[in-house]
Amino acid sequence: MKNTPFTERHIAMGAKMAEFAGYNMPISYTGINEEHHAVRNNAGIFDVSHMGEFILKGPDALDLIQRVTTNDASKLTDGKAQYSCLPNDNAGIVDDLLVYCVEQNKSYMLVVNASNIDKDWAWISKHNTKGVEMHNISDKTALLAVQGPKATEYMQQLTDMDLVNLKYYTFAKGTFAGVENVIVSATGYTGAGGVEIYFEDKDDNADKVWEAIFKVGTPLGLKPVGLAARDTLRLEKGFCLYGNDIDDTTSPIEAGLGWITKFTKDFTSRAAIEGHKTNGVSRKLVGIEMVDRGIPRHGHTMQNAEGKEIGVVTSGTQAPSLGKAIGMAYIATEHTAEGSEVFVMIRDKAVKAKVVKMPFA
Repeated sequence: MKNTPFTERHIAMGAKMAEFAGYNMPISYTGINEEHHAVRNNAGIFDVSHMGEFILKGPDALDLIQRVTTNDASKLTDGKAQYSCLPNDNAGIVDDLLVYCVEQNKSYMLVVNASNIDKDWAWISKHNTKGVEMHNISDKTALLAVQGPKATEYMQQLTDMDLVNLKYYTFAKGTFAGVENVIVSATGYTGAGGVEIYFEDKDDNADKVWEAIFKVGTPLGLKPVGLAARDTLRLEKGFCLYGNDIDDTTSPIEAGLGWITKFTKDFTSRAAIEGHKTNGVSRKLVGIEMVDRGIPRHGHTMQNAEGKEIGVVTSGTQAPSLGKAIGMAYIATEHTAEGSEVFVMIRDKAVKAKVVKMPFA
């Protein structure tokens, strides 16, 4: 099991630790609800150094990205980022990822899920037929996400970069907490605002950044947050989690990711995915809200009023911001209209729920 540059700090702070994507990661510190509300209402810091980062360089870098991703990276200019996914040969999803344009047409950073680093690297390398310069910098890159409505205000004290006015899905590069060549972006997975801070894990960089953030943030109520609250936060916003809500068997159209699927260019499985959009799909990923008491969990089957199986839950939780149980599920298309009555099988009992529009919060 791997450690991040901050693992020992998490342990010293009393975090509940567990294996996640091959890393020893903090699941929670003081409790999911407290950490969740800290992010929604103020600011929280996440160690997400387990994520993967690839650098693609050269005159054909953009061409490679265009061929392996669904979104249109040609629209990116310096300092802009986009959400995208890597489709496989069967119209499924190898991974979802972020594409950062460091220098238009010349240099890009791809940020991928920790559990898929090796898989994604192999997939992109397989399609690198024009000799694009590729670097896997995952193991030497530290990444902290400071999220919440007050996050940018607090972090502004540590840099001359204009973080307060950093627009959604853009990034800046400069000195942060005395560390040079830091990338700070605004692509928050929690839906609560804030920034992500990428820097090279060398010398005492990790110590300097961590200590500076807590020195500024602790008096203002910034809290360390684990992966459990990260999951409740993203679910309230209806954001997909790879391995739960999307995977190698799910089409971007089924998953509601048509907005990042651009048919103005060619990419892997384009024809099949375009067919899904044109002809429709048999199932769709929808939001569900429990009507009766019960919490939907990954793998619970879904039924209609007649007891026929119509789908499966992919994610679910008791939402701290809402005081109600919510989830995401793939359901047969004829049952996906907003307000449709559906049932979640919890401990062999059909528990009533309804289809609702996402985001939940």
